[in-house]
Amino acid sequence: MNIFRHRPFGLLAPVLLIAVAGCSTADDSATVAVPSPDARTAKVCRDLHRVLPEKLGGRGRDDPEPRSAYTAGWGSPAIILRCGVVRPPKMVDPKVAEGGDRDAVAGGVDGVDWLMEKQDDGTWRFTTANREAYVQVNLPEGMPGEDATPVLTGLAPAVKKAIPKGIASMR
Repeated sequence: MNIFRHRPFGLLAPVLLIAVAGCSTADDSATVAVPSPDARTAKVCRDLHRVLPEKLGGRGRDDPEPRSAYTAGWGSPAIILRCGVVRPPKMVDPKVAEGGDRDAVAGGVDGVDWLMEKQDDGTWRFTTANREAYVQVNLPEGMPGEDATPVLTGLAPAVKKAIPKGIASMR
């Protein structure tokens, strides 16, 4: 008796389950979209990647997938850094500059200017300003924006060393 003649898909489900389980991972690494910076920005982002700290805000370095010179991560859930991102729209919003947007504030920490934005999901995103590349730092869910000071302070030396002051490309 040929079992496939009577149940052509009878063994397919268990085989697919085993195949999917074999491809899954128990890795807790975060995944992020990797920026695609222009050549000039890519160079300074690679320079930044080389000087980023091994610890940030008390968390060890654990870069996200896919691995890239334009991304970095610390801890789990991860603090995520992306270099070479496009300029956030609120960076040029007059309401932010005038203090009229309660979900976006401009400020500086240890010589690096940042735009702080509360995201729709309640997380916080920080983007460098007045540098030749936009560097974006996302705090994980549950980490309030006011807890960002040690993170931004920890990143300031690397940003100042690798990303010159100036205006990033307008992309």
